[in-house]
Amino acid sequence: MSNDANSVEASNAEENTAETEVDITAEAMGEATEAIAGSESDDSVQQDASTETGSSDLDRIKAERDQNLDKFQRVTAELENFRRRVQREAELSARYSSLPLIRDLLPAMDNVARTIQAAEQTGKLDDLIQGLQMIIAQFDQIFGSHSAKPIAAVGEIFDPNLHEALQQVPTDEHPPMTVIQELERGYIMHDRVIRPTKVLVACALPELTKDAEPAEES
Repeated sequence: MSNDANSVEASNAEENTAETEVDITAEAMGEATEAIAGSESDDSVQQDASTETGSSDLDRIKAERDQNLDKFQRVTAELENFRRRVQREAELSARYSSLPLIRDLLPAMDNVARTIQAAEQTGKLDDLIQGLQMIIAQFDQIFGSHSAKPIAAVGEIFDPNLHEALQQVPTDEHPPMTVIQELERGYIMHDRVIRPTKVLVACALPELTKDAEPAEES
């Protein structure tokens, strides 16, 4: 009996130990499951937060892009308007570029008309010549106000850049290649020739050869 009782007690002890181990194992598995579930929940929360942050950054970038695009379009439109305005002003300026000169020439034209009228009434040639000389001086003054000046010619050495020689005149009164007469006045603006002065230029007298010498009378 004693041995059987001991065996029963041992068996019961082993069963209690196994049940205890099963309970511990189940409890550990439960804790592990909860931990895994909690970890998955944390990961899900982090992913949601990351997604929200990424969506917020994307919205901000899109908003900045739209603002920059709007600024670019407005600046482009302003530049195009400015280009058109400058082009229109340039066209108008070119179209009416001669207006100041014409306005300045009108008084001189009036003086020409008055000079002719006075000469017709008085019949005095000297008055007509004097009036025309005054008008020419007025024209030179007008041209000068527009940076156009007459080209000096008579007494100057012939310059093909400024003068146009229509004829060479043999003479010993002036050095060769000297301008001796102005036929048509030329003008220059700054460093550009508007038109050259048409002139007569002196040249050396031809030398007489022995064959050309006159025969002596016998």
